Amino acid sequence: MLVDEKALRQKLAKVEEFFRRAGSPGERAAAEAAIGRLNARLVNGDRDQEPKVELKFSLPDRWSTRLFIAICRKHGVRPYRYARQRRTTVMARARPEEFKRVVWSEFCQLHDELERYFEDVSDQLITRAMGSDGNDSTVDAR
Repeated sequence: MLVDEKALRQKLAKVEEFFRRAGSPGERAAAEAAIGRLNARLVNGDRDQEPKVELKFSLPDRWSTRLFIAICRKHGVRPYRYARQRRTTVMARARPEEFKRVVWSEFCQLHDELERYFEDVSDQLITRAMGSDGNDSTVDAR
């Protein structure tokens, strides 16, 4: 349920309010078109969407796995794992295109941010503990 009925109804209420307060014919037409699209999504529900399929994700480390699971749950996707699967493997049942657009794009963005944060913290710890920056460009080649 990446986009649930409650959220659609809230959006619809906001657009209907905008329609009532529209000042120009263009605003009124845009609001009317948006109302039509939202009503169609509410009426059609899942009928016109692709079917849910089982998706498998193999993530590089436990931090990525925890972040991925949290984002899945945030968007109403239930992550799971089969017996004897690795801790970094996560399964999910979802519509692939919608999952990629919503969950995966958010994961990629936050994962990049998490990696930058870990890199900064690692650099600071190495500099403080070792008295060196750990830069590998000055390593001698043999």
